[in-house]
Amino acid sequence: MRRVVIVGAAGRDFHDFLTVFRDSPDHRVVAFTAAPGQNLGETGDHTAAFPAELAGPDHPDGIPIVPESELEAAIDEHGADEVVFSYSDVSHEEVMHVASRALAAGADFRVVGPDEMQLDAGVPVLAVDAVRTGCGKSQVARALAGELQSRGYDVAVVREPMPYGDLAEKRVERFADASDLAGLTIEEREEYEQHVERGHVVYAGVDYAEIVERASDEADVVVWDGGNNELPFVRPDLHVVLADPLRAGDELAFHPGEANLRDADVVVVNKENSASDEQIETVVANVREANPDAEVLHADSVVSVPDPDDVRGKDALVVEDGPSLTHGGTEFGAGTVAAERYDATRLDPRGHAVGSIADTLRKYDHLDRLLPAMGYTDEQIADLEATIRNVDPEVVVAGTPHSLADLVDVDAPIVDVSYRVAFRDTTVGEFLDVHADDLGL
Repeated sequence: MRRVVIVGAAGRDFHDFLTVFRDSPDHRVVAFTAAPGQNLGETGDHTAAFPAELAGPDHPDGIPIVPESELEAAIDEHGADEVVFSYSDVSHEEVMHVASRALAAGADFRVVGPDEMQLDAGVPVLAVDAVRTGCGKSQVARALAGELQSRGYDVAVVREPMPYGDLAEKRVERFADASDLAGLTIEEREEYEQHVERGHVVYAGVDYAEIVERASDEADVVVWDGGNNELPFVRPDLHVVLADPLRAGDELAFHPGEANLRDADVVVVNKENSASDEQIETVVANVREANPDAEVLHADSVVSVPDPDDVRGKDALVVEDGPSLTHGGTEFGAGTVAAERYDATRLDPRGHAVGSIADTLRKYDHLDRLLPAMGYTDEQIADLEATIRNVDPEVVVAGTPHSLADLVDVDAPIVDVSYRVAFRDTTVGEFLDVHADDLGL
């Protein structure tokens, strides 16, 4: 029996364990490691153990979760034969640094492929993924789910896991109305809230075999709305992958985004209205080289605010989607686009930030006059609120895809920026008409 350490970040690692390793007679998972700077608010505070009630009878005390910095010690302590890499949106170079550490400690190194970990659904699956965090995949997933719903199909959106807190309690989560969102982190609300507002039932959690079964029982079609640039956990009938010309070249440089690119049926080059011709041409050339059979579509990310006069010419603090700015590496988002369009002066939160927000700004020094919407804990939300108050803007321009005003109490008015995908080559309806046979619709 091979003893395995799974290197993860509270998501794909748990899925790999549950689908590939838990019931394997040839493997025993002896530890998880938790990556710094991914999930759980970038704080490094991770659950101490994967719970016994999910781990199965071979693990009556659960499975320890230790910081990734202790990988070599975990290999030595547990006599591990194999290290499995199971998280997303990291450069190929970073993956191989972990591989080198595992090899030098005497263990084999591997990545679980989709044939092993992908689940089969009882209904058609339309998967939307990306080459990096923050490409706009949820815009596309929302548009496709909405079009399917308008045609009379019952749709269940299955989201990449964000299992913060009690993992056993979050084994299967279903969100159908606003009351189901109470108590969630900002990142969870960013991913679920707009689906729920549109009447899309959202499933997430830890145990995706049960999640997919329940979603398939409820819906005519499952839309997989991926997280970061992770591979789909459900085997897709149609695989749509987003690429971002504002980070041209990243589509071939990050794991597992390149795998998504090479596996895609359709590649959507998004945000073209904010990119140069050269950036767009670079992405298209890379797509053509890596996946010449993929259909390539071009799209804009269309940004709007309810009343431009609420932003125009004002001293504004821009708050953007947190994960896209941090481990996604984006330099700006929809809030910045809106502020610049309406000639607002963007205020710099540095020097005003407190607690964990100040730590985040120091760590991600590429951020220019904007604030990532970090709020994974009550304490972090309090830090975010205090930082906004310290900046004292005339207006807060919120580019995060949830209602920031529901979570922070500040004196300045908060203007929510909305953004949607607009295909240049087709419409959402025409796209589904073309691919109806692929989805069996």
